[in-house]
Amino acid sequence: MIKTGVMQMSNKTLSMTERLYDYLLSVSLREPELLRRLREETARDPHANMQIAPEQGQFMALLAELMGARRALEIGVYTGYSALWVARALPADGRLIACDVNAEWTATAQRYWEEAGVAHKIDLRLAPAAKTLDALLAGGEAGTFDFVFIDADKENYAHYYEQSLRLLRPGGLMAIDNVLWDGRVAEPEMSDSETEAIRSLNQKLLGDERISLSLVPVADGVTLALKRPARGAPAF
Repeated sequence: MIKTGVMQMSNKTLSMTERLYDYLLSVSLREPELLRRLREETARDPHANMQIAPEQGQFMALLAELMGARRALEIGVYTGYSALWVARALPADGRLIACDVNAEWTATAQRYWEEAGVAHKIDLRLAPAAKTLDALLAGGEAGTFDFVFIDADKENYAHYYEQSLRLLRPGGLMAIDNVLWDGRVAEPEMSDSETEAIRSLNQKLLGDERISLSLVPVADGVTLALKRPARGAPAF
C-alpha cells in the first residue's frame, strides 16, 4: 500500500524567514532600477530603519493604481522612496502632496523624483505635517484626496489620522505604517510613548465605524482604512 501524506496548510500568517523572504522578492518584486538605487543609497544613512520595504512600496503603488487615485497625500517623506512608488502609479495629471520637515533628507528625494520624471506630480511641503494638513482643510480640500500614507512621528499618529480622514473622499484609502512596531505593541512591558501611541491608535481604529479596516502584516505592519460614506449618504 502506498501511503500519501496530506500537506498541512497554515491558516495563520507565516513567519518570514530570510529564505522565504528572499523567495517572496524573487517571484514578486518589480522594482525599477532607479528605485533600487534610491533604496540602496538610503540604506547607507544612519536612519535607514525609517525606510519602507520594497514589497511595501510596490503594494502601495498597486493600491493607488487599483483605485485610480489622482490625488494623494504622504505624511513623512524621508528620502522619497514611498512617494516615488506612489507618484509613478498616479496618472500624468495626478498630484501627491508630500509632508516633511527635513530639508536634507528630502533633497535626496527631490533628486530621484527629478530623475524619474515625476517631480511635476509631487508638491513637497516642508513644514510640520499637522500645520500642512490644517492648511489643506482650511483651504477647502476636505474630501478631495483618494489615497493617504502616514509614516511619521508616532506620537502624532492619532492627530494625523483624524486630519487625513477629513481630507479623504468617501471611498478613499488610508495606509498607516509601522502598526506592528517590530512586535513591541504585543509586549506588555513596552510602555514608551511611541509604542503606546501605536497601541492606542490600533485600538481606536478597531472600533471606528467611519472606516472599513484591515491590518496587513506587510513589513512592519500596514493598516488599511477605507473611508465609508456618512450615514444616510449614497454608497460610493
